[in-house]
Amino acid sequence: MAVTDYDYLIVGQGLAGTSLALHLLEMGKKVLVVGDASMPSSSKVAAGIFNPLTGKKLVKTWLADDLFPYADQFYKDLEAKFSCKLVYSMPIFRPFRSIEEQNTYLAQTADPAISQYIAADGRTDLSHYVESRFGGLEVIRAGWVDLPVFLEKGRDYLTEADSYIEKSFDMDDLSVGPECISWHDLSFGKVVFCQGFFGVNNHFFSWLPFTPVKGQILEVATEEVLPEYIVNQGIFMLPASRKVMRVGATYSWDPLNWEPTIQATEELNEKLQALLRIPYQITSAAAGVRPSVKDRRPLLGIHPDHANVCIFNGLGTKGVTLAPFFARQLAEHLENGKDLNPFVNIQRYFSLYFR
Repeated sequence: MAVTDYDYLIVGQGLAGTSLALHLLEMGKKVLVVGDASMPSSSKVAAGIFNPLTGKKLVKTWLADDLFPYADQFYKDLEAKFSCKLVYSMPIFRPFRSIEEQNTYLAQTADPAISQYIAADGRTDLSHYVESRFGGLEVIRAGWVDLPVFLEKGRDYLTEADSYIEKSFDMDDLSVGPECISWHDLSFGKVVFCQGFFGVNNHFFSWLPFTPVKGQILEVATEEVLPEYIVNQGIFMLPASRKVMRVGATYSWDPLNWEPTIQATEELNEKLQALLRIPYQITSAAAGVRPSVKDRRPLLGIHPDHANVCIFNGLGTKGVTLAPFFARQLAEHLENGKDLNPFVNIQRYFSLYFR
């Protein structure tokens, strides 16, 4: 094997790229992350909510029993390493829309797989704050991760470790040979593309079934101190500070750009008016494009024709819990040959490439 300057070139310093770099450094690998702070990133916009029970049917999040404990330890370790606050544990209050929904949800809580994520007393009353005439369900072991701080502190840490470079990445500068990867007079054993939405334009992996979706969130100021609950009913309301919340999110597919729109703001505001019972003022809006996939599972693995070209992408809306767990799995796959979960391995789509 050729001697290289670095073991890995990681393209992208979002949630995926940062998580993977931290795991590889922990394994003693020499890593260089290429980031471009001027580029838009869904990781910078995302609310960072982790929720073990999702959807109108109250379904347990895929692999929650594995993902959540690992993510919790990952971020807690980083809080100590970075000397900052990243994780905010906070229950999620789901107001019942009707007596029928109340009965259906309460019946589901008899399932031990669900009940471990439900508050035992079930007496949360937020009727002064949100429309909840039928009561609601309190989901525990939930909360949010401050992703902008995670990215900033992660970049600082990588910089101090000589593992980060701020530079616009151009595919024309990359040369892939059988023995090594070359980029700007540097050599690497492997390249891992962690480009989020921009991965759709990467010719190595453009055959994968990306289905990116645009989302918008609002920042909302209130006159009253907010209860320390995330509210989830059609939209989420996340208290980011004592009197400021983030509200989201929309889903749209055209156009896929990073500009907030009046229509999306109006859509969120209409839902917020029906839910929130205290005065508020919209102070700003932000939009991002989620790197989603047709089957709603991440994209990990090695290119079918290039053993040193890899991808870590497609984290969608649940990236804060998916990224740490699958960063470890990908690192162990690349270094030790451990099998990837078949539901995330891009081998499931190889037929699209060879077609």
